[in-house]
Amino acid sequence: MSEFTNKKDERVKQLLQFAREMMISKDKARLVQTNEKLIRQIVPSEVIALFDCLVLEHPTQDYDQLKRATNKMLHLFHKPLLAYPAIQPPKNSFLYWLAQSNQAMENRLKTMKKAIKSLNKTPTDQEARKQLLEQLKELQLFDKHYQIKENVLFPSLEKHWSDFHCVQLMWSYHDDIRQQMKDLEQVLIAPELDLQQMNKLVGDLFFNLLAIRFREEHILFPQILETIPEKTIQSLLEDSREIGFPFVIPTYDSTDTEAVFSNDLHVNLGTGQVSAEQIQLIFNHLPVDITFVDEHDTVRFFSTPKKRIFPRTKAIIGRKVHHCHPPESVHVVEEIVSAFKTGKQDQASFWINFKDEKILIQYFALRNALGEYRGTIEVTQEVGAIRELKGEKRLLDWSAE
Repeated sequence: MSEFTNKKDERVKQLLQFAREMMISKDKARLVQTNEKLIRQIVPSEVIALFDCLVLEHPTQDYDQLKRATNKMLHLFHKPLLAYPAIQPPKNSFLYWLAQSNQAMENRLKTMKKAIKSLNKTPTDQEARKQLLEQLKELQLFDKHYQIKENVLFPSLEKHWSDFHCVQLMWSYHDDIRQQMKDLEQVLIAPELDLQQMNKLVGDLFFNLLAIRFREEHILFPQILETIPEKTIQSLLEDSREIGFPFVIPTYDSTDTEAVFSNDLHVNLGTGQVSAEQIQLIFNHLPVDITFVDEHDTVRFFSTPKKRIFPRTKAIIGRKVHHCHPPESVHVVEEIVSAFKTGKQDQASFWINFKDEKILIQYFALRNALGEYRGTIEVTQEVGAIRELKGEKRLLDWSAE
């Protein structure tokens, strides 16, 4: 076993050197020819180890360059990865349903081609433009597939793999796809259709969606099935229930998702005593999303109000906070936590437009009576209706609420 591992490590070192040279070489054809055998024998575990090294070597501001380079390398790896004798996900398993949602996504891409072809033939065809816009809006539901990966699958990989940093690169691709969908929607609703821009966005969107599918099913899934216990993988299906798969409806094993409380358990909060059940009810009926990160940067709790703004699953409990954010924005979170720990700041606020809503996101430092840092809470709230309040409302009038 140790001899095999050493050989594998040596190959990863060679692949890393090849990748570094590919990013700067002006004679890429010669470089590929020199490393033909190395490329031909590539397997999923080596791709994951290679990309883990590359992510650790490159700061987030270099991700665009890194993604261009990895696209070229994965093109070279395509045939050997396609030929790899991968274990197939069992029917009705977590990975099976991810693969099924991928297939449903690709079917929708094929459906969109008719309207795209019509618009290229007749750019003024308003019916084709309307049809393509409706199909795009349906395709945007596929974002749930990526939410499941980011909030359910990736936390599990962080627990089981030492070379999990490659998922940060995949998350960055997810965000590219999200932005391309938004940009394409804006092009389609504009008074005049910019056909050149539409075609570019369509091409980039189709490429990224299908490329991510290939990377999931021929790199990520095979390695998961070879390295993570089947029981652990299957538990992720239940964890994904709250988000829900796009376009497909899995069969879930468990229906009991309610917390069980001891009737005797009460907590003295200084201003009163409440039970664990009452604490949960209080948190979950506040009109805000709350996430608590302890002094060790570990996620310990999140509330589950009726309407969550951003998805959360139990898989994030115990996860380091900097792994819970897209790579391009994680530096902001790290800067906030650092300022809270040193005592330079106690609060940070942001407000964004999200799905036609105005969202307020606030971070608060938690300190004990001695002023010692004990963690951070993130509070997220939809404030559009609050911003529109005018005058006063002193009488009970439920119809006005």
